[in-house]
Amino acid sequence: MTTPFTLAASAEMLFTELPFDERLRPIHAMGLEAEMWDWTSKDLDVLVATGVPITSMTGYIRGELVDPDGAKELIRTAAASLEAAERINCPRLNLHGTGLDPHGLPVRARTVVTGADWLAALRTLEVLADLAEEAGRVFTLENLNVLVDHPGTPFASSKDTLALVRAVDHPHLRLNLDLYHAQIGEGNLIELVREALPWIGEIQVADVPGRCEPGTGEINYPAIASALRDLGYTGTVALEAFASFDSRLALERFVDAFSLPADGSAGSLVERGTA
Repeated sequence: MTTPFTLAASAEMLFTELPFDERLRPIHAMGLEAEMWDWTSKDLDVLVATGVPITSMTGYIRGELVDPDGAKELIRTAAASLEAAERINCPRLNLHGTGLDPHGLPVRARTVVTGADWLAALRTLEVLADLAEEAGRVFTLENLNVLVDHPGTPFASSKDTLALVRAVDHPHLRLNLDLYHAQIGEGNLIELVREALPWIGEIQVADVPGRCEPGTGEINYPAIASALRDLGYTGTVALEAFASFDSRLALERFVDAFSLPADGSAGSLVERGTA
């Protein structure tokens, strides 16, 4: 069994009994890269000293896509985040449809998104994509669910985030397709992956319900892994999940879900036309 993907895991949600920098080593010891959220709360020099690759981090401190003052703040703090990403050599920086508070709630909830809001979001994302190109990094726009974790967040669904990334059409703005959030809000995950594939910069996973590792809920992640392989995806798949019991066991289950026979004998959902 092997994996065609680069596997990573969020150090924010695993080994939480340890200081943050000490969480990176057990993740890396299992052959995975690490991911983090707010870089401003971390000692970047200490993270570099661990030698563990950090493949994704939050790409802003404050701000939002639509409100003019919020957009200026988003762009300003995104530029600072790009500088931090260069220090730790992090390739991808994650964005959301609006700024989120420490509880994951939008700083400015929007139950109605107007045409003017869409245009303002596009203009902000275009600026951010240009900044990322200059810095040699990629911003990824993540879909969220509004039913459980992030009520009131605009541009939250994968349909909306994909529409924005497509409209900007810039190689330095990609989609962070979070399948946990997509399952709660939309479902039909394999078809979603198929449609979004040209714009995906990363895929994040957790099971539903509970937001724990694959195998603890209703999502058939081995089938998704097989479909991704058949579609030719070889990018990053990251576990952004809590451990249902033990962090090492959670990582083992995650790796197992995204490991496939080297000869491709198990699956080929796309070729069978059953994806």
